[in-house]
Amino acid sequence: MSTPQRIAITGASGLIGSALVGYLKSEGHTVQRLVRRAPVSPDEVQWDPQTDYVDLEALRGVNAIIHLAGAGVGDKRWSKKYKAEILNSRLLGTTTIAKAVTELQPDVFISASAIGWYGESGNRAVVENDKCGDDFLAAVCREWEGAADLAQNTRTVKIRTGLVLDPTGGALGKMLPLFRSGLGGKLGSGKQWWSWITLHDLIRAISFLLERDISGAVNLTAPNPVTNQEFTSALARALHRPALFPAPAIGLKVALGGFSSEILGSKKVMPQVLSDAGFEWDYPHITSALSALVSE
Repeated sequence: MSTPQRIAITGASGLIGSALVGYLKSEGHTVQRLVRRAPVSPDEVQWDPQTDYVDLEALRGVNAIIHLAGAGVGDKRWSKKYKAEILNSRLLGTTTIAKAVTELQPDVFISASAIGWYGESGNRAVVENDKCGDDFLAAVCREWEGAADLAQNTRTVKIRTGLVLDPTGGALGKMLPLFRSGLGGKLGSGKQWWSWITLHDLIRAISFLLERDISGAVNLTAPNPVTNQEFTSALARALHRPALFPAPAIGLKVALGGFSSEILGSKKVMPQVLSDAGFEWDYPHITSALSALVSE
């Protein structure tokens, strides 16, 4: 944004949120972090999705609200209880924030979603106007985005985030120790498509969306998705290690439970809205992205 703005963020302590807070501050913006406990610093504002509470007075005059909070889909095995937590954390949180947006009327509301929206897409490339899938995470994303749409009279952007690459966390953070020790390899058949983006470009894309007159769903992925075999081979090359130890699908299903469907499933997602708007990725290709990430 060209002029300093006041921006409120939920999920500010997560992988994406903490990087985004740092980036926005470096750009001269004032950031208010929404927290569920009593605030302990001047930049914190209390909210509680369980009781539908947001400290609205502390947010009066805010220019943008970015909502990233939600239970991690890969954090625990998908028991019936945890699947309910995944859905409810998104529904309750997003509904609460959408009501606050309607009350506060910021210039823009950016709400997290995921490429899980598309379900299993096989080898078919999908873009923002493709229909919702029919598996568990697709249903979660449909409800999640529906809750964001409750925000009235504010430009609303629903960011469908792909596989976020950063060595400090997420899928890459979990894969690195195995690959560094030379024990990595393709997952399942390796033919499934992975739609990825570096954390660096993800943060730049969110900042881009704050400034542009874009609303609705936006895929936050790099323009060049790769198969899992291409991804794991590129990671092994970046680390100068072999990739000789494939993880069989049955083993992943045993180890990961329901979440294995996200690792073994195929999503070839294209960022059409960002491309059409003229966004330029610093890391559009997996080889250069992984080389940069693992050398840091």
